[in-house]
Amino acid sequence: MTVKRICSRKNAKYFLKFILFSLFVSLAGCSVYPTGTLVFVTNERNGTISVIDAKNDKIIDTIFCGARPRGIRISADGKNAYVALSAPPNKGAKPEDNRIIVLDTSTGKIKKSINVGSDPEQLAVNAQETMLYVSNEDAGTMTITDIQSGQPKTTLIVGIEPEGVTLSPDGRWAYVTAETSNSISVVDTEKEQVVKTFLVGARPRDTAFSPDGKLAYVSAEVGQTLSVVDAEKHEVVKTIPLGFRGDNKPVGIVVSPDGEKIYVANGRGNSVSVFDARTFQFLSFMPAGERIWGIALTPDGKKLYAAGSLSNDVTVIDTETYKIITKIEAGDGPWGIAVRK
Repeated sequence: MTVKRICSRKNAKYFLKFILFSLFVSLAGCSVYPTGTLVFVTNERNGTISVIDAKNDKIIDTIFCGARPRGIRISADGKNAYVALSAPPNKGAKPEDNRIIVLDTSTGKIKKSINVGSDPEQLAVNAQETMLYVSNEDAGTMTITDIQSGQPKTTLIVGIEPEGVTLSPDGRWAYVTAETSNSISVVDTEKEQVVKTFLVGARPRDTAFSPDGKLAYVSAEVGQTLSVVDAEKHEVVKTIPLGFRGDNKPVGIVVSPDGEKIYVANGRGNSVSVFDARTFQFLSFMPAGERIWGIALTPDGKKLYAAGSLSNDVTVIDTETYKIITKIEAGDGPWGIAVRK
């Protein structure tokens, strides 16, 4: 049976669901998720998070958190999930909407709520789990917040409509994509300063680093490109065109654990592209749901999960055969995906 919880009792929309399940929770106590790989999917239009057991690709929980969940990251030890919440589409923002919630990945229970400024969209958390780096889209800033105290430390100007926030493997650099200024702001996490800004393709959405941290890959949705960046010099060294299929609108990116392949979500192209990370040659298209946004890999790199924002499902793909394993019905508007190892 799928257990449903309320993360915010203040949200009247979910009050009835809370009443229906409160008796069950009080009698059964807090259920514990199975061990092993779990997949957490944010559903931005109905304010929920779907929890998938990667062993059998079945949903085991639906967490009600209200507002608009989008960006999600799992802590290095796998114990916590950090989820960015902002105001629901076409609705006025309330104080409780704009925050980061911290979920216990073994139970789905909310542990903490952190104020990180207005309109948080995506985020990164360092390996020590001491600092949060969050893009504030409407303010054109990135907020650095102390996790323990929950207090912002620094707010940096990072471009127009910042979105993606990704830390390098060593945690030294945070790359922030700004979709309207078509730029990447490089933040030195030790100095807590923007140390460089460089241009990429039109409307950059996301960044992924190679496992050794030497390269970064940046998707450009409108430009239909993938920029390859020297992550030591913070310079674009190659631009890969992705518009050879006109409907490709690249957004989410992941790199295989061995660093051999790059996977790019094609947005309205309803597919995922695969590239060789050494030669940058195109390898394959993997069909998926409608308007694929977030993508994530299992720790062994053998399965890829792709969030279909318009089809309301998650496509599970075999990365060896490039074929669909199954499709999982999610909530309304699947957006971000993160995997607990």
